[in-house]
Amino acid sequence: MSEILCVTNRGLCREDFIKRLERIAAAHPAGVILREKTLPPREYRLLAGEALAICRAHGVPCILHSFPDIARALKADGLHLPLDRLRALPPEERRGFGMLGASCHSVEDALEAEALGCTYLTAGHIFATDCKKGLSPRGLGFLRAVCQAVSIPVFAIGGIAPENIGAVMECGARGGCVMSGLMTCPDPAALLDAF
Repeated sequence: MSEILCVTNRGLCREDFIKRLERIAAAHPAGVILREKTLPPREYRLLAGEALAICRAHGVPCILHSFPDIARALKADGLHLPLDRLRALPPEERRGFGMLGASCHSVEDALEAEALGCTYLTAGHIFATDCKKGLSPRGLGFLRAVCQAVSIPVFAIGGIAPENIGAVMECGARGGCVMSGLMTCPDPAALLDAF
């Protein structure tokens, strides 16, 4: 059984984002990372409040992205940061989150994220993806090396689909992250079931 984290991008949605989030949470992914990088803090906080309520109603962890202060104020289930932002977060603040994740692009990144107290990490991008047009994927060898280097759960990101999740799991990953697929598919529950 693979675990799938939904990574949001409301700009990709073909329906109201809140309705889409409700449908995704009802399908019970392993968690939702609210990654809305274009929102200013005030707007992100409003959206995060709605997202947390939806996810909590369905028993799905909601991990806020980029805004530690907002995550703390809203008592979010977790926080996900780029590694450079994680480094700048004081140790006592890092310890304040039950779930703490970072985006990693090398084995060295992964080791540092674990040393900084992360409880999971995302590693990528593994396969070609429209989100990283023109950038070569790091591939399964990279994913295997990351999984072998750390003792915390690793979630592959970048081009993750039902057709390749088996190969991802064989590398030792806990699961994968899906953005575009869950933001645009006709039926989020059917897509999650396909994994």
